Amino acid sequence: MHSLISIALLFLGASLAASLFLPDSLELRQIMQRYQDELEPNGTKADVPLRSRRAIRWSDREEILQLHNKLRGAVYPTASNMEYMVWDDELEKSATYWAEQCQWEHGPKDLLMSIGQNLAVHWGRYRSPAYHVQAWYDEEKDYTYPYPHECNPWCPERCSGPMCTHYTQLVWATTNRVGCAVHTCSRINVWGEVWENAIYLVCNYSPKGNWIGEAPYQTGRPCSQCPPSYGGGCRNNLCYKGEPQIIKCETKMRDKCKGAACNRYNCPANCLNKKGKVWGTLYYDVQSSICRAAIHYGIIDNNGGLVDVTRKDNFPFFVKATKNGVESFSKYKPGNAFTVSRVEGEYFYCLIFINIECKYSLFYNIKSEICILVFCPANCINEPSYWAPVVGSNIYGDGSSICRAAIHSGVIKASGGYVDLLALDKRKSYAGTLKNGIQSERYTSSALDSSLRFLSVTQFSGQKP
Repeated sequence: MHSLISIALLFLGASLAASLFLPDSLELRQIMQRYQDELEPNGTKADVPLRSRRAIRWSDREEILQLHNKLRGAVYPTASNMEYMVWDDELEKSATYWAEQCQWEHGPKDLLMSIGQNLAVHWGRYRSPAYHVQAWYDEEKDYTYPYPHECNPWCPERCSGPMCTHYTQLVWATTNRVGCAVHTCSRINVWGEVWENAIYLVCNYSPKGNWIGEAPYQTGRPCSQCPPSYGGGCRNNLCYKGEPQIIKCETKMRDKCKGAACNRYNCPANCLNKKGKVWGTLYYDVQSSICRAAIHYGIIDNNGGLVDVTRKDNFPFFVKATKNGVESFSKYKPGNAFTVSRVEGEYFYCLIFINIECKYSLFYNIKSEICILVFCPANCINEPSYWAPVVGSNIYGDGSSICRAAIHSGVIKASGGYVDLLALDKRKSYAGTLKNGIQSERYTSSALDSSLRFLSVTQFSGQKP
């Protein structure tokens, strides 16, 4: 004999209210940090159970994440702006805190306006967490997608079953982070009935979804309306921040570009004198060499570099010009075109130290909080700690070497790479750990002005504050 129940959080507010609690804002992190601190072994709240290990097995975590992305990429009608979802440790920690309370309701209340949340509970025979995720998605059979012409301006709610909000949160296009926890509750009151030894699953989402009057995603060709920060990357119908594709000087746009948004490309050096032809100025015919068009427009020079490309269908004509040493040709008939844009970045060395300030506002989006973008060279791991110290673990003090802290955190390897940095409020203490060949220092003084956390994994947003 077994039972299982799920509930999902529905946000009762107009879309304008979404701007009041932006995802990953300073306020959200401060709230979540409180629950994180309560789970630490040295926490001050004695009534909160101590946590000696993660509240979810690695295999369950991977299964949950992979299933989320598989289901998000398979929605019908197809989504044009569905973002790839990643695991978020802080969302996991806040989910752990709530799961351990064994209360069959959404919570904690001060966090609910900033996150989405799906809950499930069962007792009896074993059910994997992925079983509940699939059950949430299966509400799709009772949901009718509201097409744009039906939203005037608010979209109608069309759920013919008891609940569809698990499904809509799971496939909310702009929700790109999830963190879950599983806890065995010795006793939990489920709508008036006490269950013993029940398995409680809590999944927290950010940015939150389920805004009344809005469709969960935009319909259209997959990845055709991805946010610019994805650089045109697409994986399994999801907007994805992938590694830039390394191409040759002669590679044509028509050979690489698919959809309205195209990938980010890494052009080699010495393309200036290669044979790849270019048609047009500003707007280039898709038969043009990507890298030589980028040189023509001035996005890169003969040393090569990263280029973002966006496609434009059915451009009327292409005008010739000689610019930056590249001669382009004319074509006076319509054809598919593309534009090139610069990928901004700042280059630092191993011994540059973090000492920056960011202006936080509840009304800024996450890109406004990215303070600095760096490129770390190879072999920073070999710099001595007295010359390039690292203070902290995961979150680092502002006296740390950027590149060695990035290696310590696992964001980049010893071979170097790009890193996005996010400034946080200073912490009371910083842990010292040995990770990835670097021993970080422990620090308990309040002298440090701020903290830094590394966001991107061997890639960057392409935007500067």
